[in-house]
Amino acid sequence: MIAGCALGLARAPQAAAQVREADFKALQAAVAKLSEEVQSLKATNTVAEQMHALDVQQIQQLQQKLAETQQTAADTAQRVAATTQAQPLPRVPIDETTVNHNFQILGDAEVQYAKQSGGNGSFYLADFAPIFLYRGGDNILFEAGFDTTIGNNAPNTNGVGGYTTTFNLSFAQLDYVLSDYLTLCAGDMLLPLGTYAERGAGWLNKLPDDPLARQFLPDAGVGAQLRGAVALGDAGKILNYSVYGVNGPSSMDGTGSASQLDLGGNVGPNLHADPAGGGRLGVFLPFKPRYDLELGLSGMAGKWDSSDTHLYTAGVVDAALHLGPSFEAKGEYIRTRYGTDDLGLITQEGWWSQVGYKLAGLNLELPGVNNLELVGRYDSLHDGQGTSTRRYSVGYVYYLTSALLFEGDYEFLHSTDPSQVNQLVFQLSYGF
Repeated sequence: MIAGCALGLARAPQAAAQVREADFKALQAAVAKLSEEVQSLKATNTVAEQMHALDVQQIQQLQQKLAETQQTAADTAQRVAATTQAQPLPRVPIDETTVNHNFQILGDAEVQYAKQSGGNGSFYLADFAPIFLYRGGDNILFEAGFDTTIGNNAPNTNGVGGYTTTFNLSFAQLDYVLSDYLTLCAGDMLLPLGTYAERGAGWLNKLPDDPLARQFLPDAGVGAQLRGAVALGDAGKILNYSVYGVNGPSSMDGTGSASQLDLGGNVGPNLHADPAGGGRLGVFLPFKPRYDLELGLSGMAGKWDSSDTHLYTAGVVDAALHLGPSFEAKGEYIRTRYGTDDLGLITQEGWWSQVGYKLAGLNLELPGVNNLELVGRYDSLHDGQGTSTRRYSVGYVYYLTSALLFEGDYEFLHSTDPSQVNQLVFQLSYGF
């Protein structure tokens, strides 16, 4: 027993030593592996830091290049603006091969039926009025209007009846655009005495005949004109202007008799020494879309007899008002004076006002109502030689299409001229 115990005590330390050495080696291996992993992580982190530094450097370079590009673009824009202001680009001449693409034909055609009190109704007028427009470049325009009319020809002294055909040149003018604000016109021009001659004649007129007092004014004249417009602020207000010199009215036989005044026949060599001059000044005032007011003042003066002893003068005040797409009101006041050999100074005056309302503004869902416009006009004249006439016209416009119109009115006349009687007029007109 004693020997066995001694042997056990002798072997126990050896076993313990062996366990501690194995554990140490295992721990040593684990530490070595952990050290390798730490080194690997350090290497990975170093690479990531290097890549991040490279990305930051590239971003800084891109930002610097963007700033340089923006500065270069700003400098270039300033140089271009300065160059454009200093040296305007020349206009490019029109290509002669495209000349036909700058030619248009517009105009209107009408046929009228009338029935006067105490007379027979008849189709007594057919009219075709083409307008030729040509654009010769960026600043050259040409326009010409013709009027072809047929009417009844009462039997002459030879007993021959039938009808007559008239062909007239209404206007023909060349326009040269000097700038955005000024245009030079030359030729047989529609005169801006009021606005009716330029904007209301033909199918644009909502009644079949012209206002009475327009007969006191020449519609056209041969000469030259400067006209244009300029904006008044940025709210759409416009000031339009014109000034012209034309041959003016003349005498049909060269004398200064009152009955010989010719408002439209002075073409070719001037029948008197001095031309007539005139102009118009107007202002257009919009309130909002389709709500606007226009006011204008125009005049003309010049000698009319061959001996240059008598003066013809004319003045017109015009106005137009739009209240939405359905309501329109417009009118003119006209006053003229001219000296004569036989009757002294003759003063003529007249005025007209016209109102139209499109029933589409009532928003009624009834057949045909939205195509109908009601029109009324009052006009009067005093010819300075004893004749006074007042006329009340009540009519309508039926829009078969936007360009094909069926018009009609009944005219109540009160005149010192017994030949002026009430009448009913219908007109079919087409604008193209």
